[in-house]
Amino acid sequence: MNDLYPIFIKPENIRILIVGGGFVALEKLTFLFKSSPQAIVTLVSPMVRDETMAFIADKEVTIINEKYASVFLKGHQLVIATTDDKEVNVKVSKDAQKEGILVNIADTPHLCDFYMGSIVTKGHLKIAISTKGKSPTLAKRMREWLEFIIPDEIDDSLHKLNKFRDRIKGDFVLKLKRMDEITDAFIHKNG
Repeated sequence: MNDLYPIFIKPENIRILIVGGGFVALEKLTFLFKSSPQAIVTLVSPMVRDETMAFIADKEVTIINEKYASVFLKGHQLVIATTDDKEVNVKVSKDAQKEGILVNIADTPHLCDFYMGSIVTKGHLKIAISTKGKSPTLAKRMREWLEFIIPDEIDDSLHKLNKFRDRIKGDFVLKLKRMDEITDAFIHKNG
């Protein structure tokens, strides 16, 4: 059973710390900025790969060229550790949990408070896919399949539904009923 609770956060409203500067850090940064270009990130690592430096050159990323220390957690609400040093990753996890900061340790599910799923984005529609760490490859294939079957025009439909919702008169229950009717027709028309 997948008992994870999916949420969508606004990375421009929180401070994110990434520990590590290698290929995995680049992967996490790419994922983060693709989904949320306004993210505000601090990267802590004594070494940052040239590819990572090139990627973050035009982004809101503060680099601290030092080894991880718990003091770097201050002011952050979310931390992602990407190092290949298991001791550092365990320390990051323990320190973050002690401070009440959500933590993800790359490829180490038992040290994580959250996982980063595979993401499908079509305009304003965003779908997150999780296998609870059991098969990232299946999540990737599901993302590819959904990207293929969901038409690019879905964003036009979202805008029309939003305008319609704004014009509906009545209380919450009536509005919900009308939106259910409209979206049911949309699903059956296109399904």
